[in-house]
Amino acid sequence: MCRSVVLAILLSTVATPVAAEAGRQVLWVAIQACVLAKRTTGRPFPCLAVDLGTDGRPGTAVLRAPGQPTHTVVVPTSHVVGLEAPELQHERGNAYWRAALAARHHVADALKGSESPGDIALAVNSRGGRSQDQLHIHLDCVRPSVRAALRVYARGIHRTWAAMPIALQGTRFFAMRIEPDELESINPFAAIAQLPGRRPDLAQTSFAAINVSGDDLPASLILLAYRAKDAHAEKLLDHTCSGAGKPAAAIP
Repeated sequence: MCRSVVLAILLSTVATPVAAEAGRQVLWVAIQACVLAKRTTGRPFPCLAVDLGTDGRPGTAVLRAPGQPTHTVVVPTSHVVGLEAPELQHERGNAYWRAALAARHHVADALKGSESPGDIALAVNSRGGRSQDQLHIHLDCVRPSVRAALRVYARGIHRTWAAMPIALQGTRFFAMRIEPDELESINPFAAIAQLPGRRPDLAQTSFAAINVSGDDLPASLILLAYRAKDAHAEKLLDHTCSGAGKPAAAIP
């Protein structure tokens, strides 16, 4: 079965509640197929890449979203329901984060160098904001207006959570800065458990990570998160990459 046919299943719409619940496992089934192919043939088909992991490092797979030339997801090869999974609060969460950072080149490669891997954003949606109950970290370009806004307010973002003074894509996010020397050691799945206010329901939390840099700004990664029943930080990403290779857009 060709890759386009296999991946097209991931976007299929189901009609009944039972089928809908089963449909939320399609990504997990696809990842198992990638793992089987890697083990038996040495190729990751239909995934872009598969790391089977070791005793000390969990495995991950890299998959391109069907019909989207840059939109990429990084997925555990073991079953992890989503960002609310308790095991992500520890080293396993950090391991998946590092794997996602390393996979950003797949997006940059598809853009033929018009964006660097460091400029590729990451996002994970809440239970209500996702279609699949298998953890997947989205990788893609950033909306130009979002990057422009973050550049304006970056100096006011510090190493602890605080509310953004403006809305991004209609939502007020909390934000915190990740310094370059902390990039590999931070665990964002644990960081979102420390959001201000009431004890967070991680199943209703979503986050994104976006690089901000410029001639007048030190390079840093901004972690953005919010809580809502359908929290969907992926909306900060631009799956068309319309602004790739262009200066950040002005804030509307």
